[in-house]
Amino acid sequence: MTKWLAVVSVVVWSMAGAAGAALQVVATTGMIGDVARHVARDRADVHTIMGEGVDPHLYKPVASDVRRIMGADVVLYNGLKLEGRMGDIFERAAARGKFVRPVAAMVDESFLLEPEDQPGHPDPHVWMDVKAWIAATDAVAIALCQADPAGCETYRKNAAAYTVELAELDAYVAAVIASIPKNQRVLVTAHDAFSYFGRAYGLEVMGIQGISTESEAGLADVSSLVVMLVNRRIPAVFVESSVPDKYVRALIEGAAAKGHTVVVGGELFSDAMGRPGTWEGTYRGMIDHNASTVARALGGNVPTNGFRGHAPNEAGH
Repeated sequence: MTKWLAVVSVVVWSMAGAAGAALQVVATTGMIGDVARHVARDRADVHTIMGEGVDPHLYKPVASDVRRIMGADVVLYNGLKLEGRMGDIFERAAARGKFVRPVAAMVDESFLLEPEDQPGHPDPHVWMDVKAWIAATDAVAIALCQADPAGCETYRKNAAAYTVELAELDAYVAAVIASIPKNQRVLVTAHDAFSYFGRAYGLEVMGIQGISTESEAGLADVSSLVVMLVNRRIPAVFVESSVPDKYVRALIEGAAAKGHTVVVGGELFSDAMGRPGTWEGTYRGMIDHNASTVARALGGNVPTNGFRGHAPNEAGH
């Protein structure tokens, strides 16, 4: 952001705070929107662009999205090229004096992972590590403080309270994943969205596609994973709510042809949360569902109904 644009933005923030009206916040993904709602509460109206089952890698904004962004006080997006087709809109919004913040890109670099085949391009799926998402919560609080200085103390207190809840979730996920037998701590999914999850909680993660669903899986990729599943006797693989399951089904069929039964352990939420109004339609519910489903399908011990009694008691439901 240029110096003159920064000055314009400060004026916009000050006017927004002085007016006393609810801050207008637009978030690209449900995960970011959920954080913003916890941090802002009744001081902001938060609108999420991408809902249930939407793949942000492939999402093309429509005219109403552009109007929402241009009419917002604050625009919160993931960054790290997750919203690959929206970059020009963010640039236009910033040029008009909107406060535009790439939330995941603002966490400490120590949290970020870079795929070996894409040096210099961090994996954007930061929310899969709850500790990293705590850092993202801090980034959201800072953004809202800058936009609405009068509400800064409220934002800080709300962020601190939400951080406590996330820390409890982080401990739960670590415990249930640790209960999986060591030789079965292998998470195979449609695309490589779970590397942060694997690093944080001790799972070996293998995605059929790369970190972006725009990449295509080749026959060799599927074949090598089939061999791994058979040789290591992995009992389950997982589909994702926002990604077609054709490659996962190919793994199951390939393993069956070699005499090893592999089942779908459940549907995981990767790039989008669940249905609005449900537990899985919140960030905590999304992560709870994923951890509980994975642990149960791979032989771990999961409390009935998962974290705080919210999650379903059967994998995949």
